Amino acid sequence: GTKIAAGIVDADGRLLHHIRQPTPRSADRDDVWAAARHTIDEALAAGGPVDGVGISSAGPIHLPDGTVSPVNIGAWRGFPIVQRVAAAVPGVPVRLAGDGLCMALGEQWRGAGQGAAFMLGMVVSTGIGGGLVLDGAPYSGRTGNAGHVGHVVVELDGPPCSCGGRGCVEAIASGPHLVSWARSQGWSGDDAKALATAAAVGNPLALNVFRRGARAVAAMIASVAAVCDLDLVVIGGGVANAGPVLFDPLREALSDYKGLDFLSALQVVPAELGGEAGLIGAAALLR
Repeated sequence: GTKIAAGIVDADGRLLHHIRQPTPRSADRDDVWAAARHTIDEALAAGGPVDGVGISSAGPIHLPDGTVSPVNIGAWRGFPIVQRVAAAVPGVPVRLAGDGLCMALGEQWRGAGQGAAFMLGMVVSTGIGGGLVLDGAPYSGRTGNAGHVGHVVVELDGPPCSCGGRGCVEAIASGPHLVSWARSQGWSGDDAKALATAAAVGNPLALNVFRRGARAVAAMIASVAAVCDLDLVVIGGGVANAGPVLFDPLREALSDYKGLDFLSALQVVPAELGGEAGLIGAAALLR
């Protein structure tokens, strides 16, 4: 939604070259594609040729057609990304997955989830997204949208969500919604980063906001872990960068929700790869 990136990743999962640029604000779909094509060409010039291309995209995506419809890129509805990339980089396999799944795969390959067989990788930022690794393999589901954990309902009569539902964890614990709720309680700061800074120095209101968001995330994690029999959750994203301000109340709340014996060993850890996870995970689609 805000940036387009391309990189060259070697067989050991090391990011060798990295090109990034802002997503054009143009409403024309071909202008956005031109920016994407530019990053591809720049990456290939820096480190090509390549054995294959992995694509990490915001969703929804549709794997059977190789198309994407990112919510934050209005010009791309049913955009044939696989076809376009295959034409730009001919003669090699092209694989597509959602950005949450690619983040999970990147962390499993080179980050905090190395060796994990049953894990959820998730991002808590402007939105909340995720991807599942089950029995050591990426699980994309019927259309490619499995792991869309931001829309697990954690509050039955909760606030409306951008997806059209209500009570989703994203509508409670994403960065903008944390800020919105804080302001409704009298906070006058600018954004989630300022809110995290306030919480880190002990501001009672800011700490309460993070506790509320952390409980919502914990309830979601417990639900997904019970359904998928997970043993690890790796969390990245801007809000997760708040560190103990988020993770301490999250782990405390999780102990209230993971009552089943088979969830007793469930671990929640911070991501390690930052912004590189999606590129490394996209490459991991070719493994």
